[in-house]
Amino acid sequence: MASDLPLQGVTPTHLPAGDPDLRSALESAVADGRLEALRDIVRANPAYLDAWARLGEAALAAGDDVGAYACARVGYHRGLDAIRRAGWRGQGAVPWSHEPNRGFLRSLWLLGQAAAAIGEHDEAQRCAVFLQELARDHDLPDIPA
Repeated sequence: MASDLPLQGVTPTHLPAGDPDLRSALESAVADGRLEALRDIVRANPAYLDAWARLGEAALAAGDDVGAYACARVGYHRGLDAIRRAGWRGQGAVPWSHEPNRGFLRSLWLLGQAAAAIGEHDEAQRCAVFLQELARDHDLPDIPA
């Protein structure tokens, strides 16, 4: 039986807050659908996880499943590095409710979406399971199997 209780002694992982001006610029580029603006944000801020995820989402929406996969993979791996630096040791929650975690979690979700789009169904399933283990509170759509 699965429990929603945290593992004893394991505290949720919270990434540090980012630059609010950068977040605003990203949200503006997403709202306007400006792909080049998203690329510029990634170029200038390659450690900004949500920028990788949002660029990948835009690529997938434009029919570029391979580009989306590449962006998601970068965001996911940079995100793993970030949550490890923040104290995650292979177990415990990385809650969606903590906004700075969302770039990593969105990258993981997008990796599953893009993996399914290119026929990597085993990877898509692993991403779906990992996302649920990390962030049961997320509100992202299901990853197709």
